[in-house]
Amino acid sequence: MRTFQGYRVLHSNILGPGKGGIRYHPDVDRHEVMSLAALMTWKCALVNLPYGGAKGGVACNTKELSEGELRRITRRFVVELGDDIGPHTDIPAPDMYTNELTMAWVYDTYQALHPGENNRAVVTGKPIELGGSLGRREATARGCLFVVQRFLERMQIGALPSLDGARVVVQGFGNVGAISAQLFREVGARIVGVSDSTGGIVDDQVLDIEAVLAHKAAHGTVVGTPGTRTVSNEDLLSTQCDILIPAALGAAINAGNADLIRTKLVVEAANEPVTPEAEEILEAKGIYVLPDILVNSGGVSVSYFEWVQNLANERWELSRVNLQLSGMMSAAVDRVVDRWQELNRSAMQDSSEPVNFRTAALVSAIDLVARVTLQRGVWP
Repeated sequence: MRTFQGYRVLHSNILGPGKGGIRYHPDVDRHEVMSLAALMTWKCALVNLPYGGAKGGVACNTKELSEGELRRITRRFVVELGDDIGPHTDIPAPDMYTNELTMAWVYDTYQALHPGENNRAVVTGKPIELGGSLGRREATARGCLFVVQRFLERMQIGALPSLDGARVVVQGFGNVGAISAQLFREVGARIVGVSDSTGGIVDDQVLDIEAVLAHKAAHGTVVGTPGTRTVSNEDLLSTQCDILIPAALGAAINAGNADLIRTKLVVEAANEPVTPEAEEILEAKGIYVLPDILVNSGGVSVSYFEWVQNLANERWELSRVNLQLSGMMSAAVDRVVDRWQELNRSAMQDSSEPVNFRTAALVSAIDLVARVTLQRGVWP
């Protein structure tokens, strides 16, 4: 018998039921889960979803556990949570080192404890056959693409009018990073560097992403892909590019390496990949940072679509999912850019410090939660 520590935090239910992923990682602890739950509150508010923020996790190493062991851990976790999760209470989703199979186990366990009800909406990110939504697997990466496209339409970033021909580096070649590389390449961007936990690879002209994916599938790493130059993860971050997408762990860009970053735009596909100290350094260098609560909100947005489909017993076509996701991401970018311009006009009038896009995004999100809190009043 082994004991694993699990956590589930509901930060807010002002806008609706809790929403947030479940991650399996050896370093998961209460403080991390609390922080990420708060981040989900602001993310859902920014995209205008009827959700509050939540997060969960189990401290375990999936690389050392069998599928059967992971299934038993998941089932026990759901049993212990009991009615603290539910279709109208708190709705989990996949996160780091969990996937649609993990969510199938969550659903099946909850269904066994609540027979005779429509329980598919208790969890999102499920397999398609169990009520998952088309487009959910690539939703975070596709949302990232839509955010960057709309941002470049609204803002003049040096000689970067669009993604066509833009040099892009992706740090982290998991689900979000690998799919982002594919999607950005499809619209004309040049992916010149990628990395995973073992190291990075660079091609000064352009990487063959299909070859990188094939090498990763065959060897478990991107390192060694024919025709590429191997670099360390630190060196990858300092590669000259137009857009840098950190899509791995938090604090990847910190006070120790921020001064080495050579890009025009940092796009936070991961959660909290840029530390506050690093962001100050990047700002001083004239590098814009698009914050995580905006960039990676495509995942929770399509999770919302899945939840709506489950409650209505519907199945949407992929074209409908992507069209609605595009509109939602564009509207969120517009809210952030508009608020950024408004706050900086006020800052100029008051001779105060300029405001960055993270602050503008947080102000927009907190403003909505505050207004709804006042409208609802205090119970009883």
